[in-house]
Amino acid sequence: MLPAVFRTLNTPAIRALAGTNPVRIYRHGAAPQDVPHPYITWFSSGQPYDQLSGPPRGDFFSVHIDVWSMDDAEVESLASAVRDALDAAGVANRLVVNNREADTKLYRIGQEADFITNR
Repeated sequence: MLPAVFRTLNTPAIRALAGTNPVRIYRHGAAPQDVPHPYITWFSSGQPYDQLSGPPRGDFFSVHIDVWSMDDAEVESLASAVRDALDAAGVANRLVVNNREADTKLYRIGQEADFITNR
């Protein structure tokens, strides 16, 4: 029902940067309060591939993935690892956000990825 974001991003390169106990990849676009940096958040929206001859056989999901860190070089390294994991899985992706959050001062690089799943 949901895209395999965690499975796609849970790679050795990402675990090396975002921890292993547990790896810091959080759904719903939010991380727990006071989580160590760096970390990844993601959320998605989707729609079925409708057809007239029967029920949909697949879904298209647009997934927004944010990488967060207090260190500019570190956020870029983790964002590159995310891009590499998406590329290796054959998931089309693009950079959509590159800024610094005003309140927390965390650096943020956001990417969108297109997941297509069969039902």
